[in-house]
Amino acid sequence: MVPTEAKVVEILKGINHPGSGKDIVTISMVRDLEVNDRNIRFSLDTGGRRDPFVKAVKIACEKTLRSAFGEGPGLEIDIVMDAPRQKTPPPVLAGVKNVIAVASGKGGVGKSTVAVNLAIALAKRGYDVGLLDADIFGPSVPKMLGAGDTRPRVRKEGDRSVIIPEKKYGVKFLSVGLFVPADNALIWRGPMATGALKQLIGDADWGELDYMIFDLPPGTSDIHLTLVQELPVTGAIIVSTPQDVALADVTKGVAMFRSEDISVPVLGLVENMAWFTPAELPENRYYIFGRDGCRKLAEKLDLPVLAQIPVVQGISEGGDKGLPVALEGNETAAAFTSLAEKVVEAVDIRNRTMEPTKKVEIKRK
Repeated sequence: MVPTEAKVVEILKGINHPGSGKDIVTISMVRDLEVNDRNIRFSLDTGGRRDPFVKAVKIACEKTLRSAFGEGPGLEIDIVMDAPRQKTPPPVLAGVKNVIAVASGKGGVGKSTVAVNLAIALAKRGYDVGLLDADIFGPSVPKMLGAGDTRPRVRKEGDRSVIIPEKKYGVKFLSVGLFVPADNALIWRGPMATGALKQLIGDADWGELDYMIFDLPPGTSDIHLTLVQELPVTGAIIVSTPQDVALADVTKGVAMFRSEDISVPVLGLVENMAWFTPAELPENRYYIFGRDGCRKLAEKLDLPVLAQIPVVQGISEGGDKGLPVALEGNETAAAFTSLAEKVVEAVDIRNRTMEPTKKVEIKRK
């Protein structure tokens, strides 16, 4: 009997898939069927699953077809078992042009304040900006943006839940603090914390952004390693006060980013609480934490000082009220506007003179 497509289909309808109990034609397992006088070719489509029955089905097909059309070398039967299709995960932050890590050697130096006001200052200059509060253990961005009671929306995309970042003052933002009550203590082991960060990065619809700012925890931790492994970080900014005790930790932070394993460019230092200026004496400067500590260290580390931010009552008050000082039009806001300009310039130089950053592969010895 000469094989025809109709005859082959009729024969294959008599072969059931053991897992479903239905014939392999009905369940659309037979694909790309080609039949001529002495050749039969088709694929067995597993639907992307690891099908334990596919080999048995292939043997049954060969046996049944040879029985129908005759044995021997005159009949060629070519059955391809489809390899399981791996679901390609969506690219992580594919629409983000520059990833900026804002870090500090120690806590209490105003790192989050700098990150929030930098993000707003960039947005005010017309850039599309995102801010991710990666300080998993002490999230403060929601309060600083006046969004402590906000809960992000989630939409379903097939089997995937996609988080919709909040937006305020022109900045898209997310924080683990948006998902837990403000008075709850976050006591997480390392894998839980890094898992939360990965979810905020990969399971959120950040869209197209010029700058994505990451507010990292103080010091060096698994969170830092997770970030550089998940994303190609364009550059890091280190925040410090002029005190020697803070500057000692800055050196460690710079060394971490510059290490051979990580190799993330450090764009520069930000000296926060550089001096105190009373509102009633705007021309006076009191260097209560020391003078030019960051500038001297920056020269030693061959780094620029991107900004010197004074101690001003309005900065802390604005953060407490959810009205960051960068929103205003005063001299203090101008300091963050200048910082944003310096960051844009530093990123532009970095992108023109250096190879694009690659995700870090940490090799355990």
